[in-house]
Amino acid sequence: MKVFVISDIHIDYAENRRWLIELSNQLYKDDILILAGDLTEDLAILRAGFEALTSKFKHVLYVSGNHELWVSRNSESDSIEKFYDVCRVAEETGVLMEPLHEGNLSIVPMASWYDFSFGEPEEMLLDTWMDFRMCRWPNDMELADINNFFLEQNNKYLDIKNELVISFSHFLPRIDLMPSYIPPNYRFVYPVLGTNALEKQVRMLNPNIHIYGHSHVNRQVTIDGVKYINNAFGYPSEQNIAMKELLCVHRG
Repeated sequence: MKVFVISDIHIDYAENRRWLIELSNQLYKDDILILAGDLTEDLAILRAGFEALTSKFKHVLYVSGNHELWVSRNSESDSIEKFYDVCRVAEETGVLMEPLHEGNLSIVPMASWYDFSFGEPEEMLLDTWMDFRMCRWPNDMELADINNFFLEQNNKYLDIKNELVISFSHFLPRIDLMPSYIPPNYRFVYPVLGTNALEKQVRMLNPNIHIYGHSHVNRQVTIDGVKYINNAFGYPSEQNIAMKELLCVHRG
């Protein structure tokens, strides 16, 4: 049994969707896939993607990304309702959004958002970041309330123990996961990459490996005993920053 990871497949794009569909129907039958968010905002495309992947893998685990919660093109009244619709599609297609235990291995999904704990946003970010237009929150929820809504769903999993624990989130749990070579003019997006509060939960769980997505900057780095891994597929135009393939993080 192997554990593969990928994030940010963005199967709204035909070439990305084709890659997913063309994954082997036989090679991964005994394996696990971790999907760290951002497949699509379209529930029909999401369902088709989930159905394809659950036919190829023994288990598929998933956390929602920010794109899944966009509502401007959907009938949902707000992004919380959209989140529950995403959860329903996952359940109906056999995709897991709760921990999986396989012998000495436990895999733990961790929901989150961002809260500007990575820095205060510049005007350009507030004007251009799509979530601020494509997400809609009930009762004008503040960012801290949004983040807490998702983080609270992790609390019941934080005491999980096993020989090998792999946790995963869409958002970054700490900003120093971004490498130092990122040009300063790209760092204006840092406030919306994740939240320090997620790192506090990661440390409570104390996994061996934590998988994350969202940044589209692929990296593997060990910090204070936890190995952090990002394997984003990325947009079709992002040929130079992604391997465009699954990454195996464990062989059982």
